[in-house]
Amino acid sequence: MSLFQRSRRAIFALRVGVLTALALAGLVAAGPAFAQQFEKNILTGGPTGTYIQFGRDIARIAGECGLTLNVRESAGSLENFVGVRQRSFTQFGIVQSDVLEYLRTYASNDPEIARTIAGVRIAFPLYNEEVHLLARSNIGSLADLAGKRVAVGVEDSGTYVTATLVLDLTEVAAERVTIGPDESLRQLLAGEIDAFFYVAGAPTKLFQDPRISADRFHLLALTDPVLQAVYTPATIAADTYPFQSDPVEAVAVKAVLMTYEYQIGKNGYHRASCDAVRSISHLVLAKFAELKETGHPKWTQVDLTDIPPGWEVGACVNMGLDPEFTLPCTRNTAPAAEPAMSAANATYRRRICDAIGGC
Repeated sequence: MSLFQRSRRAIFALRVGVLTALALAGLVAAGPAFAQQFEKNILTGGPTGTYIQFGRDIARIAGECGLTLNVRESAGSLENFVGVRQRSFTQFGIVQSDVLEYLRTYASNDPEIARTIAGVRIAFPLYNEEVHLLARSNIGSLADLAGKRVAVGVEDSGTYVTATLVLDLTEVAAERVTIGPDESLRQLLAGEIDAFFYVAGAPTKLFQDPRISADRFHLLALTDPVLQAVYTPATIAADTYPFQSDPVEAVAVKAVLMTYEYQIGKNGYHRASCDAVRSISHLVLAKFAELKETGHPKWTQVDLTDIPPGWEVGACVNMGLDPEFTLPCTRNTAPAAEPAMSAANATYRRRICDAIGGC
């Protein structure tokens, strides 16, 4: 292992350790509140991202059934990953699927990170998130970023993980600036940086800003063969954003709704958390057609059977998918009356059971 890799590993382990400590502190502090009120929370992302809009969509269908799911902002995927694993009353988080692989890379010889990974599960695969790279118009390619100032996201975000991997894989020696998307846009507009990464499902609100003019800025194509092999090739369609008149070749990473493997026989907290996961999972499947019709446009691209490699479905999720399980708001709605929905449910159930080795 090179000195660079050892340094990266040490820094990353420290970041995960700090996040875990903060999450555990929250767990201890919130302990007495369990007796008063059991909360259901989902960690999402920043106020302009796709994660928070998906979280609000899920919270809305929960509210229609009389369940309160609190949507929490966060720095992004890494914070969400650790938060679901360690933070109290936090049953769900939306994360990039490559965060799990990134953590596993460091877990082989690091017990702290290995503990962070243990017990994490997938509730549902969501959509592919395009890697946006907005740059000044005089920068024509990824290679042109060598020696330039490039924002790669804050250290607890999925954007940071992916941007770091993209620059490492393509060996682009850019000056990496660790700031969030809103500050990245401000600094790009002010000429303080040359480009910035943002991993989010297109269209994302951040790039609807009218200050992003086509004569000054553009999305860089990500056509490097290594990136196309590691990530999913994607295209950001023409006119997705006001400044973008042509399609842009890109790469994408899968977003997933993450949960934890709660043990119903362990204690009351685990039983209540499992019940929350079961109920919300049931509602996502039962109201999937509604989510596609009234939610964020990315819901139409969600394939509930497309479980990314390395992820396993939680047992509490499968409880919610059991045909015998219903909630008062979904009883007698007769989803089986629509053959297409019934077939989709059957296919999903079978594939999930295969993924976890049986139900």
